[in-house]
Amino acid sequence: MFVTNPLFARVSDALAGRGRGVVAGAVALSALVGTSAAAFGEPETPTSDTSITAGATQAITAGQSPYRFVAYTPAEAQGPQGETPVSAPIAWEDHREAVALALPELPPLPVIAPPPPPPRPQTVRPVNGRLTSYYGARWGESHNGIDFGDPIGAPVFAVTDGTVIETGPASGFGLWVRIQQDDGTIGVFGHVNEILVETGQHVNAGDVIATVGNRGQSTGPHLHYEVHVQDGSLYGAPIDPHPWLAARGVDAGVAQD
Repeated sequence: MFVTNPLFARVSDALAGRGRGVVAGAVALSALVGTSAAAFGEPETPTSDTSITAGATQAITAGQSPYRFVAYTPAEAQGPQGETPVSAPIAWEDHREAVALALPELPPLPVIAPPPPPPRPQTVRPVNGRLTSYYGARWGESHNGIDFGDPIGAPVFAVTDGTVIETGPASGFGLWVRIQQDDGTIGVFGHVNEILVETGQHVNAGDVIATVGNRGQSTGPHLHYEVHVQDGSLYGAPIDPHPWLAARGVDAGVAQD
C-alpha cells in the first residue's frame, strides 16, 4: 500500500509553486523589455516634406538637421574680407547732438587785482631791546636822550625816513650817526659799534643804519638815542624822545634800570 509522506508532499508543492513563479517572472520581464525597446528606440527620421523656413530664399530640406540656422548679414556688410564700408564724413555742425550741446560764449572773467601791500611804517623803535634809561638829569649831569639795552651787533634802525647828515667818531659817544628826520628834527644814534650808512644817503624808516656797541663813555652795550629840534645852533636843542615817539604811535616802553 502506497503511503504519501506529508513532509515530502509539502516540499513538492513548494517547489512546484516556485517554478511557476519563475515562469511568471520571465514572462513579465519579457513584456517589460519589449515595452522599453518600443519606448527608447531610434528617433524617427523626418519625412521628405519636413522643412523649417529660415528666410524668404532658403529652406531646410529632408535629410538635414532641423536645427540649422544661418545668421542674417546686412547687404552693406557683404563685401570682401578685411574691407570696411566707407561712408561719407558728417560735419560736426550736422550732428543734432553737437548742435544741442553747443554752449553759449561766457563773458570773460573780471581781472582781480592783487591787494595793495600794507603801508610802510612811518616811525619805528630804534632797536628791539628794552628801554633802560629816561631823558633828564642823571648822576648830576644832563642826560639828553633815552637808552635801550641790546647785545653788541644788534641792528639799529632809522626811526623815520630821512637823510644821513653825519657819521663817525664823536666825543663821549665813541661813534655816532646823525640823521635829519622827516619832520625836520635830527636823530642822534650814539655808542654804535659799526656804521652801515654814508653821509648824504637817504634812508627809510626801518632801514638798518648801524649796530649796537659799547664805545665811548658807556657802562654796557646799549644804544643812546636823542631828538634835537633845530634852533639855529650847530646841533640843535635836545627834547625828550619818549613823548615824541609816543606822539608818532611808537611805545618806547618803561625803563628798567
